[in-house]
Amino acid sequence: MLDYERKRQTLIVRLADELDHSAAARMRGELDELLRDGSIRSLVFDLRNLNFMDSSGIGFIIGRYKLMARRGGSVAVMNADRRMDRIFEMAGLYELVERMA
Repeated sequence: MLDYERKRQTLIVRLADELDHSAAARMRGELDELLRDGSIRSLVFDLRNLNFMDSSGIGFIIGRYKLMARRGGSVAVMNADRRMDRIFEMAGLYELVERMA
């Protein structure tokens, strides 16, 4: 079950523990269902409690980016620690998603 909060046209999704193949598969359908609401213009991933992310997690983020980009929306991440920041940099995700302070 996703931990999320909606603030006007922004959906904030709090990721925790591990974003690997099984976690991405569990969350994908639920998040995509929430994003069917076309009034959501911005998706923010809060990485404060995320300890691990593999290539499936990267694919999960890219997939949500593509979904939001098709509707003219945006994706951002916040609270990335040094490890997550490095993964995002190495994978080139910061070319797609905004890094929030």
